[in-house]
Amino acid sequence: MLRETISNELFTILLVAGLLIVAIAKLTSQKRFDEFISLLGNSKYLKIYSRDQKFFDNFDALLFGNLILSLSVFTFIAYQHITDGKLLSIDALFKIGFSIGVLILIKVLIERLFGSLFGIDKLMDEYLFQKISYKNYLGILLLPINALLLFSFNPSLPIIYIIIILMLIVNIIGLITSFKTHQNLIKHNYFYFILYLCTLEISPYIILYKVFFTN
Repeated sequence: MLRETISNELFTILLVAGLLIVAIAKLTSQKRFDEFISLLGNSKYLKIYSRDQKFFDNFDALLFGNLILSLSVFTFIAYQHITDGKLLSIDALFKIGFSIGVLILIKVLIERLFGSLFGIDKLMDEYLFQKISYKNYLGILLLPINALLLFSFNPSLPIIYIIIILMLIVNIIGLITSFKTHQNLIKHNYFYFILYLCTLEISPYIILYKVFFTN
């Protein structure tokens, strides 16, 4: 069903583009990339590079580009199977990528605005760096996953859900790491933390689910 709507050539181009982006990130920042790859098992990367975080970072920007490509392809595949083969056009694939990119960027800008309003710019920058790092890590994980789903076997619905759960686990690990780092501040502002969690961490994913899977 998937191969009838969009040819493998387009998916191949997107996968190769993602690989090239990751390769460029590695070639331009070899040491940083090697430390980034061990992110899930070691917080060394976060401790070192959060101190020098900039508003626009070339390394993060490259990996973010791969995240958009990889997440768009996976979302397209998941939608096809969760909706029992509902047809999507090539335009829909690019709209998915654009929507994901815009949503993440708007969310980051809103969080930076909150940081400025409450005078916690440095804290918010460190927190956003940690979250974006885990999201970019997820983009790299999706590269081989997408390749397997597209070219090795036809994925079943349980496999799609397992991958989604794994993606959520990576995001949860990122959130837990951030919360542990700032647990003292959270304890003294518990109400605002819950409010933030509901409005900016949970509701966007509920909205995305409603948009893509309940129409």
